Amino acid sequence: MLRLSLFTFLVFLSSSYAATDVLVAKNVIHYKAKIEVKDLMLQKVDSVKSTCTPLKLSDIDGKVFQALHYIARGSIICTKDVSIFEKKSVVFNFGSIEIEKNGEIIFQNEEYIRIKRNDGKIEKIYKDGRIE
Repeated sequence: MLRLSLFTFLVFLSSSYAATDVLVAKNVIHYKAKIEVKDLMLQKVDSVKSTCTPLKLSDIDGKVFQALHYIARGSIICTKDVSIFEKKSVVFNFGSIEIEKNGEIIFQNEEYIRIKRNDGKIEKIYKDGRIE
């Protein structure tokens, strides 16, 4: 009986030493959303999938990341799930009015400009200011 108690105590003690610190999503993180520190929490887990390299807290310091796919609440954040945020914006100059939209130019001619927004939708903006 004493051996069994000692063995279970040692297993419990060694499991806390083998635990890995990982970042876990506190809230749902949507596709292409900026990942902020307030949306993450540090948690100890016994094991991590072999395909996942956990994102460290030191990796986040001073950098802004965005999600590459939908991340459910309670999921471990892996390096393949995030990328460094790059701001893509298009500036339209209509004489005295200047408009900045998030996205990138797909097509442009004399009549209109087509941009692809960050959420994947395509928007057509005419040179006279109309939006379709």
